[in-house]
Amino acid sequence: MSKIGIIDYGAGNIQSVINAFNFIGKRAVLISKASEIFTCDRVVLPGVGAFAHAMTRLKERGFDSSIREFVASKKPFLGICLGMQLLFDKSYEFGKCAGLGLISGDVVKFNENKIDLKIPHVGWNSMKFHQKTPINFDLNQSEYFYFVHSFHAVCDDKFVLATSEYGYEFVSAVAYENIYGFQPHPEKSHDVGLKIIKNFTEIA
Repeated sequence: MSKIGIIDYGAGNIQSVINAFNFIGKRAVLISKASEIFTCDRVVLPGVGAFAHAMTRLKERGFDSSIREFVASKKPFLGICLGMQLLFDKSYEFGKCAGLGLISGDVVKFNENKIDLKIPHVGWNSMKFHQKTPINFDLNQSEYFYFVHSFHAVCDDKFVLATSEYGYEFVSAVAYENIYGFQPHPEKSHDVGLKIIKNFTEIA
């Protein structure tokens, strides 16, 4: 049976992610040491809070280098919410901060000059999928997910799995080889979110 690891670095909404895997009958284990990542067949990087704080926690525990090594092994890797943002080169939250650099691009705040909407973006919103990958297998081109964020990714079209609208179009999911990232929370997005999680467990 495939071993699913959830990285616990003190900046993630861990329990709801574990509950989602349990709900679909898959056992996920917490990874609190960088070396434990290599015992897993697929890994999830959750995250809530500030980008720089999360990167500091990852580096303190040696997860930054182990994540890059794990990803290089071509095993499935999923970033959720802040975990997706950490996949990129850098963020401009509270100043510039380098990310994991697994996907080329930046993380920026919603442009308040372009939208007349509340920030953070909180609640249900649609995602339009732009490509078919194993993680969105058997989903409609447009599906609703639950979001909580003030920043979003900016990247080349080749990495874009899905976009959403909040005043303007933004990147809400990415896919690159064995790396997947979702800005919304699949674990809080009811049946469609559970389908994403189930698909992740079945990626070859």
